[in-house]
Amino acid sequence: MRHSLIGLAGIFVVAACGAGDDTVAPPPTATNEAPGVTSEPTADDESPEPEIVPFEIVPSSPVDVTVSGLTMHRERTVPDGAPTPLVEFDEIRSGGPPPDGIPPVDEPKFLNVGDVDFLADNEPVLALEIDGDARAYPVQIMTWHEIANDTVGGVPVAVSYCPLCNSAVAYDRRLDDRVLDFGTSGLLYNSALVMYDRQTETLWSHFTGEGIIGELTGTDLDVFPLATVSWQTFREANPDGLVLSRDTGFSRDYGRNPYPGYDDVDGVPFLFEGEVDGRYTALTRIVGVEDGAAAVGIPLADLRDAEVVTGSIDGRPLMAWWASGTASALESSAIVDGVDVGATGVFVPVVDGTPLTFSAVGDGTFTDAETGSTWNLLGEAVAGDLSGSRLEPYVHVDTFWFAWSTFRPDTEIVTG
Repeated sequence: MRHSLIGLAGIFVVAACGAGDDTVAPPPTATNEAPGVTSEPTADDESPEPEIVPFEIVPSSPVDVTVSGLTMHRERTVPDGAPTPLVEFDEIRSGGPPPDGIPPVDEPKFLNVGDVDFLADNEPVLALEIDGDARAYPVQIMTWHEIANDTVGGVPVAVSYCPLCNSAVAYDRRLDDRVLDFGTSGLLYNSALVMYDRQTETLWSHFTGEGIIGELTGTDLDVFPLATVSWQTFREANPDGLVLSRDTGFSRDYGRNPYPGYDDVDGVPFLFEGEVDGRYTALTRIVGVEDGAAAVGIPLADLRDAEVVTGSIDGRPLMAWWASGTASALESSAIVDGVDVGATGVFVPVVDGTPLTFSAVGDGTFTDAETGSTWNLLGEAVAGDLSGSRLEPYVHVDTFWFAWSTFRPDTEIVTG
């Protein structure tokens, strides 16, 4: 099974023999190496990983590929009875590394909050809570691994992070009567991570959670709310929480950003060949919210100015918060030195059937006009009459406009 996926990656790229118009280099890094790939062996690795060199796209290659036991042709045909791919083969590009060249964390180890000594207050972490089990996945680790296969609150989940589209999504790994394990395919679709599952080798879009090529094409994974917040925010809200350890089984330069300067608002996404919706530049930061088939986008600049933005999605009330104190993971060579882009939370502003009206306090907390209770950025009342109450979170992503508008072209814009 693994050989078929490696073959899939191989047909999209051929090592360049010389420069040409189709030559594609890895995204900008301090060492010109792709994340998760080093040119020298380390003590924790059994053998050296391949050095990344420029690749040349060969879209006219007639080579056949096998995924999930099905032979699919570059001529965009599939055998009778096979699922029709949702994505044309020539819309997928190699990001440089081979399958699992950016190695997922398959056996995550965790530290208690009080034992963590490698995170600064402003460093971004991915905060996930299921059935009282609260965990933080530091972006300084996830940027080198992109996927963590974990079990949270008894639920098998895949926590995923795509630096190129600046998005984080948590998926339920349960599908009918089996549990899937996910890896990085080394491929990109609209400059976004393409995952694969090891059980069927179906390719999955990280951004949508949908199977796009293979046995499970058209299948959607369930999603859990995942928030990108500062380490200080998570630590104060979850003193008994768990934090993904740097003990991943791999030697990586955790804390360094392999993509310095990538979030320049006037920059160009890596290997993105679509047309950018002209309302904003490609790398404008957007808070994207989904509820069923409906989608809205909130420009981060507007949310930052207002701190609280209200609106609706598919007829339901929606409220977004912004608080300062979280560094960009993509601006500086060291994540801790990244510019302050803040953090967001998106909720239904209703408790026990009662609509609430919120305003920012100015210290990273919020208050409701009806009871005067104080709420943290994760939507929990920490003081006042409603202390202990929680707001229902929306699934949302902090991402770039090119990605959000491409995957959700029907999005509405909410500015408050």
